[in-house]
Amino acid sequence: MLNATYEPLSVVSARRAVVLVLKEKADMVGEGEGSLRAASMALPVPTVIRLRTFVRVPYNRRVPLNRRAIFARDEGKCQYCGRGAENIDHVVPRSRGGEHKWENVVAACRRCNTRKGNRSLAASGLSLRRQPRAPRRHGWIFVTIGGAPHPSWAPYLFEGF
Repeated sequence: MLNATYEPLSVVSARRAVVLVLKEKADMVGEGEGSLRAASMALPVPTVIRLRTFVRVPYNRRVPLNRRAIFARDEGKCQYCGRGAENIDHVVPRSRGGEHKWENVVAACRRCNTRKGNRSLAASGLSLRRQPRAPRRHGWIFVTIGGAPHPSWAPYLFEGF
């Protein structure tokens, strides 16, 4: 759902989007495949809607640093070997002064996490496939939906996770 200014506001269900369009509180900007049917009408499934009135949001959204967000950022892949991730790992172990922040936490498979243990990357012989970083402006959308957004959302998202 977009604000009246075309800025991403939230992610809503298709049913909620249709209700907002039918109540004339929003306009359909993008259509998906298929339609929702009622006794007297059929409405295409909206993928993007825009509110008709501006809604002031008093805060900037921040993505919480948790397991789900780390897996969304790293696409569920181990940042050491590329296999499916099962754990999160601190690049600089917390016992060695590493902080619990976006730039120090990555998704890891069980094998690599055990191999690295409580050691630095150099001591364990592992290397990162890509440098971890904090989410960008609209990173909360990727965490909310648990992966990549619908292609019709691209014009309204300024950058990826």
